[in-house]
Amino acid sequence: MSTKTAFVTGASRGIGRACAIALAQAGRRVAVAARDLTKLEEVASEIRAAGAEAFVIPVDISSAESIKQAIAKAVEDFGRIDILVNNAGITRDGLALRMKKDDWDAVLAANLTGAFLAIQQVLHGMMRERWGRIINISSVVAEAGNPGQANYVASKAGLIGLTKTIAQEMASRNITVNAVAPGFIDTDMTAILSSELKDNMLSHIPLRRFGKPEDVAAAVRFLASEEAGYITGHVLDVNGGMHM
Repeated sequence: MSTKTAFVTGASRGIGRACAIALAQAGRRVAVAARDLTKLEEVASEIRAAGAEAFVIPVDISSAESIKQAIAKAVEDFGRIDILVNNAGITRDGLALRMKKDDWDAVLAANLTGAFLAIQQVLHGMMRERWGRIINISSVVAEAGNPGQANYVASKAGLIGLTKTIAQEMASRNITVNAVAPGFIDTDMTAILSSELKDNMLSHIPLRRFGKPEDVAAAVRFLASEEAGYITGHVLDVNGGMHM
């Protein structure tokens, strides 16, 4: 059986990086995609050093043209994309009352529209192969809400609705579509929060620890596997019990 190719967005750091490494460890050839080429090269080097294949592909997930070109390049180089991990995302936090439309638009464009466009680009190939795995990285806040993040929460909740719809549309072609909803994960994005806020968050997590990017990557690796072939339209919570 030929090696399956995974395309991971936002792969230069945090959860995306961990997902790329986990998929490579599972024997997948990995296309790592993001804007920061220097960091992507570091991830690719790490994967290659462990004996797996990795390729660097620049992408700006807020640009439809960039997404089209990035996925076309990956398909040209590898023949097809079997696994898509939509992980890239941004935040522009602020209370809804004062949120600028530009901040709303930017977050929805990157987190939701970007994921949708990436899915569109890989579906034809997956349909032809009659095999595919699409995994969208949502968030615990999509299910629980979070003050000061109306745009981010709406985008991540939108991903869950998108996941379920594409899962229904593509099930007959043996393409599964699932979401992973991480809780509080220790990454660059959360490192900037105050210790007071972190302590407060910790008190709401029954497992009494923050998650690691590898915790999320393990869930992604499973959903991308043959073993997960009968799971579709599902949201897998990786949140330490923060929201049940």
